[in-house]
Amino acid sequence: MGIRLPGIINAKKILRRSWSNVSQSASTATDVPKGHFAVYVGETYKKRFVVPISYLNHPSFQDLLSCAEEEYGFDHPMGGLTIPCNEDAFLILTLHLNSS
Repeated sequence: MGIRLPGIINAKKILRRSWSNVSQSASTATDVPKGHFAVYVGETYKKRFVVPISYLNHPSFQDLLSCAEEEYGFDHPMGGLTIPCNEDAFLILTLHLNSS
């Protein structure tokens, strides 16, 4: 079973992605639609994604949250939820969560 690049492209379309740079001012709650939350993903350069709250119920996403807790505790450098994984892995996970 290989990883298909079209799946990653579709995942990017599915996610409502904010192209704001980390250095820009923090976004307000109005940037995130009801039923969603923002996360910052990446190993060095953090990108912001807006994902559905329903992801919180999935064990795979909960594993990512555990990694975030181990890495950052409750003091996230971005001021929001920061997930320490590479962007492609996150996109593959969200594609899987969207198809289930």
